[in-house]
Amino acid sequence: MSVSYMDYTSPSVQFSFDLNNNLFFKKDNRNYINGLSIHQLNTLGNVSLLDIYLSTGNVIEPHIHQNASELVYCISGAAVVSLINPFTKELLHFPIQPGQVASVPQGWWHYEIASADNTHLLAIFDAPIPEFIGASDLLRLTPANVFAHTYCLNEAKVKDALAPITKTVVIGPPSDCMSDQVQSQAAANPANTNQTYYNRAYGYPQLQHDAYWQQQPVIGNGWGYYHNGL
Repeated sequence: MSVSYMDYTSPSVQFSFDLNNNLFFKKDNRNYINGLSIHQLNTLGNVSLLDIYLSTGNVIEPHIHQNASELVYCISGAAVVSLINPFTKELLHFPIQPGQVASVPQGWWHYEIASADNTHLLAIFDAPIPEFIGASDLLRLTPANVFAHTYCLNEAKVKDALAPITKTVVIGPPSDCMSDQVQSQAAANPANTNQTYYNRAYGYPQLQHDAYWQQQPVIGNGWGYYHNGL
């Protein structure tokens, strides 16, 4: 228990909560996240969770939880949990379907991509409030000249490529993102635009790494969300 001094006779003690009352982030009506932490349920102890809803091709942006391990459970639909093993330097992909889980060790770089519509995931953490560092924050807050100097890149191109990232992404790409490839696919087959990047061989969308996205605003999460802590 993270709160061993809890007074279970207090009138303020909480034993139940409706996650529908705590929207953590919303991109649209098919892609959103509800959250539960000790801010909503003070008897939780060292556990918290995110209730995640995604449609095909939507991504929980690459990120780390520096203070928590994560267990991703698939309730419906399908997704691929991808992570980098920092010891072997391997990028690993774990497709999950209903009833299946994928484990992400504390501090490991990872992301989740929906490979089916109506995907519902439960992300469970061994911390009362899991901290969060997203790739969008690292990219937008690190000066372009630092990237250019460190990796011998063209600073102007780096700055131009990263300029559209103005906020934390959380779920990408945003609704108004249309790369050249998506537009071509949409013209050829409008009914299948949302599956443009779906790669059936690997079970996850192939994202355009030269297109960075503006995000929709975080909506009243109640998690005490901040850029180095969820």
